[in-house]
Amino acid sequence: MMSNALRVTYLGPPNARQTTNGKAKRTQESTMSDQLTHLNTAGEAHMVDVSEKAETTRVAVAQGLVRMRAETLDLILADGLPKGDVLATARIAGIMAAKKTHDLIPLCHPLALSKIEIDLVPERDPIPAIRVTATVKLKGKTGVEMEALTAVSVACLTLYDMGKAVDKGMVIDAIHLVEKTGGKSGDYRVTG
Repeated sequence: MMSNALRVTYLGPPNARQTTNGKAKRTQESTMSDQLTHLNTAGEAHMVDVSEKAETTRVAVAQGLVRMRAETLDLILADGLPKGDVLATARIAGIMAAKKTHDLIPLCHPLALSKIEIDLVPERDPIPAIRVTATVKLKGKTGVEMEALTAVSVACLTLYDMGKAVDKGMVIDAIHLVEKTGGKSGDYRVTG
C-alpha cells in the first residue's frame, strides 16, 4: 500500500532539484540535522549511534518543585496522609523512572546507571513546597540528562498523587536541568 506521506531527502545545496514520484521539487540544506542529533539528514527521527563515542563519566542533576498548602506539607512531613510514606514512595518512584527512561522517552538508549540519588527537601519560604533533586551518574557513551529529568518528573508526579486527596491544587513547577558533566559537548551548569 502506497503512503501519501512526503519523504524529503537532502541531496545538495539550496536550489538543487530532486525528483520524487515524478515531481520535481526544490531541496534545502538541512542545518537542523547537524544541530539536532536525533534527526538524520532527511529530517527523520532516529536513535543516535554512540558505538564510536568514548566512555566517560557522565553526571546530570535535575530539579523540580511541588508547591502546596502549608497544611499539606505538614501532613507529608508527619506521615499523616492516607497513602503512607509520601517521601519514601516518591524517592523510589524517581529511582524506578530513571531506570526506565528508555521505555518512556523514544530514542533514549537503555543505560547501565551507576548512581541514582533522589533528594526531597521541604521548603516553607517563600511558599510551602518540596524541592526534588535527582542526580544520575554512569560511565558510558551517552549522557544521563533525560534520566535525571525523568526521575524528577515522576517523583513530582508521585508527590502529587500521594497528596491529592487533601490538596488537588498542588503545582508541579520548574523542572529543569541544573548541571551536566562529561561527554563531547562539555559541561553545563545553571548559573544565577
